[in-house]
Amino acid sequence: MAIISNLYQGYQPLRANNMNNENKAEVSNISNNNGYKQYHQSLVNTATPQELTLMLYNGLVKFLKLAYQGMEEKNVEKVSNNIIRAQDIITEFISTLDFKYEVSNGLMLLYDYMNRSLLDANIKKDKEIIEEVIGYAEELRDTWSQAMKLARQQMAVNK
Repeated sequence: MAIISNLYQGYQPLRANNMNNENKAEVSNISNNNGYKQYHQSLVNTATPQELTLMLYNGLVKFLKLAYQGMEEKNVEKVSNNIIRAQDIITEFISTLDFKYEVSNGLMLLYDYMNRSLLDANIKKDKEIIEEVIGYAEELRDTWSQAMKLARQQMAVNK
């Protein structure tokens, strides 16, 4: 349970009411399907900080997979655009770390490694690097999702 607390303490996720319009648009663009645009905008505007973090992790995984797909299709523009979007999300994660908590140092190292790896992957057009970063992103996303579930259970027990 201490790890869950540390995950929440070491990370200051975005708050919808503190986000500028550009950041809200980036989060809401996780789904590019126009039929869901209004729905996603509503999700972003009403989401908790923890839910916004999960949305960003989902977006990170999505953009990485699209970059990988672009590599398979030999579509350089698709690769580059999606790697840049993934790097933007990683940069946002880095900017929200609270370094008074020990877990933030480890997350910083991982985010920095992922960001540098994506730069390298974009230059070399290397699918293996993208696969590695996808693995890290999925693990972070799944860990965050599990932490949210455990925190909700813990809050229910404490009521």
